[in-house]
Amino acid sequence: MVGDRSLRERLPENWQRVLTTRATVVLVLLVALLSVATAVLNIWNPNPGPLHGYVPEAIQSAAAFTGALTGFTMVGSALALRRGLRAGWWATLVLLPLTAAQGLLQSSPYSFPLVVLSIVSIPLLLLTYDRFDKPLSLTTTQIAAGAALVGVQLYGTIGGYTLRDHFDGIDTILDAFYFTLITSSTVGYGDVTPNPESVEGMLFTMSVLILGVASFGIAIGALVGPLIQDRISKTLGKMTDSQLQLLDEHILVLGYGELTEPIVDELAESAREYVVVTTDREAATMLADRGIAVVTGDPSDEEPLHRAKIDRAAAILVATNHDAEDALTILTAHQLAANTRIVAAATDRENIEKLERAGADAVISPAQLGGHLLVQSALGSDETALVDRILESE
Repeated sequence: MVGDRSLRERLPENWQRVLTTRATVVLVLLVALLSVATAVLNIWNPNPGPLHGYVPEAIQSAAAFTGALTGFTMVGSALALRRGLRAGWWATLVLLPLTAAQGLLQSSPYSFPLVVLSIVSIPLLLLTYDRFDKPLSLTTTQIAAGAALVGVQLYGTIGGYTLRDHFDGIDTILDAFYFTLITSSTVGYGDVTPNPESVEGMLFTMSVLILGVASFGIAIGALVGPLIQDRISKTLGKMTDSQLQLLDEHILVLGYGELTEPIVDELAESAREYVVVTTDREAATMLADRGIAVVTGDPSDEEPLHRAKIDRAAAILVATNHDAEDALTILTAHQLAANTRIVAAATDRENIEKLERAGADAVISPAQLGGHLLVQSALGSDETALVDRILESE
């Protein structure tokens, strides 16, 4: 019983929300991987199933190849769900029925688990709709890069189909798209080429090549570059923007000092998500090396607090060695999150009322509390266990 109660105390208050959200992400990722694996199995070793006689073989083959593409696409939507993006939720809602349909059309016993898992995932995704509410924040450069990439493909496909008489191998709109894709990606198999005597076809091919290479290069730099930067930042122990976007119902520790270290240790044991905001770069590096989330900046400024998602914080702790700095930090935090509970520690007992006037909901004097516990422990009161715990942690 004691063990169960201790486990419940360590769980965050919103553990049910966290559990169902993570279960949704994991289930979607499993569907994505299963879609790829099923497609590869059906391509490598076709095994006719109960629907084999009712589905044309051409459709079965197409479903296998497109199933792999859908699976890779769903991996991206699962990552978007991991970040809490609403766009990822909508993309997954579209892809899940598609994977189920592809599993049926593949007409193979290998596809049965994919169909079942896809159908089971849909109700869970619908139930967790409100968990994925973060907007997809793309920069102007990223939007422009994506638009350029799509625009070039449209330009090449429509132009290629319009000028199909000037090309060997373009008869349908699909041929025109294929020509545009292999040209802009510089693959160029040579099966679709402009007629040697057609200057117009050659000029058009050169324009597709130049625009395509440029759009691919810009898109990769704009869309993939931030992901690489996020990975480098994570390796260096810094919180990335994508990590900050995931913060919700966390504890915000503002400032760092001798009083902060026991707070960090206690939060680590509680399994609650927390973030430390400090100007001390040496302390930030040390905390990052320990795997603690850190935002480097002045906790009395608004910008670092906005980055640490103060508006989503469950509680705010302010405990450094300087009451004057703490007061400024409390003032800023109270202005940005007036409804969030702020707890502060006063180095000097005389500053308790000042910190309360600054906006703290509760102010504790470590010296006063320590004296009280020592006296009560000496008298053999019930606080003895608490004192023993503090001494053991030291």
